[in-house]
Amino acid sequence: MKVNIVMRKKPEDAATTNPIFVAALAKTLVDYGCNVIIGDSPGGPFNEVMLRAIYKTTGMEHAAKISGARLNFSTESTTVENPNGNMLKKLTVAKFAVAADKIISVSKLKSHSMTKMTGAVKNMFGIIPGTVKAEYHFNYPDSDAFSESLIDICQYARPILSFMDSIYAMEGAGPTAGIPKKVGAILASPNPFELDLAASVILNAKATEFPLIKHAIERNLCSKDITGIEFVGDEISQFIQKDFKLPDIKSIHFLGKNTPKIIERAVKRNLQPKLFFNTSLCVGCGDCAKNCPAKVIKIENKVPHVNLEKCIRCFCCQELCPMKAVEIKRPFLFKILSKF
Repeated sequence: MKVNIVMRKKPEDAATTNPIFVAALAKTLVDYGCNVIIGDSPGGPFNEVMLRAIYKTTGMEHAAKISGARLNFSTESTTVENPNGNMLKKLTVAKFAVAADKIISVSKLKSHSMTKMTGAVKNMFGIIPGTVKAEYHFNYPDSDAFSESLIDICQYARPILSFMDSIYAMEGAGPTAGIPKKVGAILASPNPFELDLAASVILNAKATEFPLIKHAIERNLCSKDITGIEFVGDEISQFIQKDFKLPDIKSIHFLGKNTPKIIERAVKRNLQPKLFFNTSLCVGCGDCAKNCPAKVIKIENKVPHVNLEKCIRCFCCQELCPMKAVEIKRPFLFKILSKF
């Protein structure tokens, strides 16, 4: 069971898959005779000490104990061929994902500052070992290219069933610094792409607003809209969140590749999102610097400083900040232009 435990967050923060749901699902599988292993490769260092701490804080330790499942502590990785990938022909993956007979994705519905939403498909990014994720962010900082790479990873993993914990979702500055929002739904599908498509309806947004879903449709991996999906259970319409707050963070491609550097720098300076460190919340732990793929954050006198000229806008610093001290803001000029 590939759960979402991105970092040390308590269940009530809605940043990780709810352990009560994980335990119930794991016990059902155990009762059917399955040998169930609960695991993930969170952000940051991928080692047993870190895993034990995260499993305990997120409630996965207790979930495994009461369900009869086991927790994954293997931190080995391997390189595999992925010939059908559009972006990634080879992958560095955690061995626990390769060793499993079958993978079930158990994701969390959350907003995301780079892909707008994280759900079933992006959950499989967790088979990429800890700090190796930073390499993928660095190589594909553009949201469209990054989304294509996420599709490749999910296609390699091929989860046989995907669940989405939408009991409490996360809105705003997701996937870790946002606000819990009660939705009261659990979604499941053998197709993770169509599961995300259904989730986009709950978020009251067009599917094409999410680069991952847009590219999945282009690659014929899911329907163009939910009219092509057969639903069972409760009507999805009763779970639509008309006021769900989604981040307005996406890549900008106003310029061609032959644009003079001086103009390109000026446009980036005035239109790209910028990082702000809230010093009243920051404790100077240095996690932002340690997990920055581009290595452009430095800690001086316990205060983070970022080189915005070299920042790739992957927002890993925000995602992995334990104090929610990283803010992302759009320049005023972009807000004006985006209305046209």
